[in-house]
Amino acid sequence: MTATVPSWIAEVTIEELENDPYPFYARLREEAPLAYVPALGCWVASTKEMCRRIAGSDDTDFEGVITPAGRRTFGDPAVLDANGAQHDELRAMVDPGLQPSEVDRYVEGLARPIARRYLEAFEQDGEADLVAQYCEPVSVRSLGDLLGLHEVSSDKLREWFHKLSVSFTNAAVDADGNFANPRGFDPGDEAKAEIREICDPLLDRWTTEPNDSALSHWLHDGMPAGQVRDREVIYPNLFVFLLGAMQEPGHAMASTVAGLFTRPDQLERVVDDPSLIRRAISEGVRWTAPIWSAVARRNKQDMTIDGVHLPAGSVVMMSYGSANHDEHDYGAPSRYDLDRASIPHLAFGAGKHACAGIYFATEVVRIGLEELFEAIPNIERDDRYEVDFWGWGFRGPRELRVKWGV
Repeated sequence: MTATVPSWIAEVTIEELENDPYPFYARLREEAPLAYVPALGCWVASTKEMCRRIAGSDDTDFEGVITPAGRRTFGDPAVLDANGAQHDELRAMVDPGLQPSEVDRYVEGLARPIARRYLEAFEQDGEADLVAQYCEPVSVRSLGDLLGLHEVSSDKLREWFHKLSVSFTNAAVDADGNFANPRGFDPGDEAKAEIREICDPLLDRWTTEPNDSALSHWLHDGMPAGQVRDREVIYPNLFVFLLGAMQEPGHAMASTVAGLFTRPDQLERVVDDPSLIRRAISEGVRWTAPIWSAVARRNKQDMTIDGVHLPAGSVVMMSYGSANHDEHDYGAPSRYDLDRASIPHLAFGAGKHACAGIYFATEVVRIGLEELFEAIPNIERDDRYEVDFWGWGFRGPRELRVKWGV
């Protein structure tokens, strides 16, 4: 199969994709919208139309699956890797607390005090790294408190996210299909062991003393009287949340601000009119999708798509970050533009396996930006530092240095 892969596809490396995936994926969209990429050990769907076709198909053609590195990181059963009745059961476990009506009930009281607390720590300093001091802490603290992990520090939550991310994106394979860097999973394994050590006593407590935390609901909801859900079902999905759900709001917030910095006139409009923040977020996650290329599908039978033969059991990675730059839908897609025509993007996925936390993530980002722009309306990028984006699986700025007059 790989013998027919064009040389320019076969030569790409994980390091290149982590630093800047856009040139490679732009060429894929033009020449090979569905292509086997040896460095990833899977097929890649790069256009919006191809991602929609595969991600939105029913279970008779494609099923949800995570990449081998994802399965190695999360374990089984993870909601991203489940299908049919098992997927329905796992979504029934995690979805209720993330429905818009339920999020509206608690999100203001949850996220706004957190945002204010972090802002108060640096708003008189005149400078900050927004990623480390605000975006990521607000994101992880909001999700951590929702889950019931109040006793876990924000720094520890951020550490867990980054270690799991290293593991999840350790996708490089050798010519035999084996992981090229087996030790790359060590950070994720360390994080998972620590998560279990800290969470086991909490789950013990909530087994007999349930509360309104998400993890307590995961234990009890939908279970027969007197029974709780097995922890080997809870933990793989907790790992999913501590990676994907924990990074989404933080990276979405940072990318939105970074995008607005490229358009100072649009930043000024958003600061002056907070009602534009939702539009700014939508363009921010289109411009740089937080979950850039981290979910996949697997076909159940041999098929041919647009002349490309896809053997049964092929893993196809949905490159939503590439789809959101598809030139067929977006003019000048690499440009952040608040006034861009409202065309649906794929930042949060598509089909049955679309992100469960779309509304929660967006509301946390909205609240975070409302508080930021109200407290520091004269914020600007500190041009002594570059904005360094990183990642092909999950993508966002490594840091975002800002300054303002005080």
